[in-house]
Amino acid sequence: VQLQASGGGLVQAGGSLRLSCAASGRTFGWHAMGWFRQAPGKEREFVSTISWSGGSTIYADSVKGRFTISRDNAKNTVYLQLNSLTLEDTAVYYCAYGTRIARDMSAYDYWGQGTQVTVSS
Repeated sequence: VQLQASGGGLVQAGGSLRLSCAASGRTFGWHAMGWFRQAPGKEREFVSTISWSGGSTIYADSVKGRFTISRDNAKNTVYLQLNSLTLEDTAVYYCAYGTRIARDMSAYDYWGQGTQVTVSS
């Protein structure tokens, strides 16, 4: 499975971005997709995950109510809508493809290359 993340960029605090992650090389259904992020000098952390049907989602407390994960299995793509961005959201965002919906990285077998999100004041 290859994952290509895109949509990152520079945005002012309070602004929005929409990240995309396109999967290729394998049947997209029946797998969970997740988003993680890593800020400079910090460990990679869980952001959100979605089941293959889209019916189940989990969010980190820090993004709940501001970020929305969704997926389009026909396009083999998962999205992360980022709203009300703060300086603390600055990080490289990684998408991941896994066997189950989970917060821990060990549940994900494949990772994208990451897309940079920078929030300015």
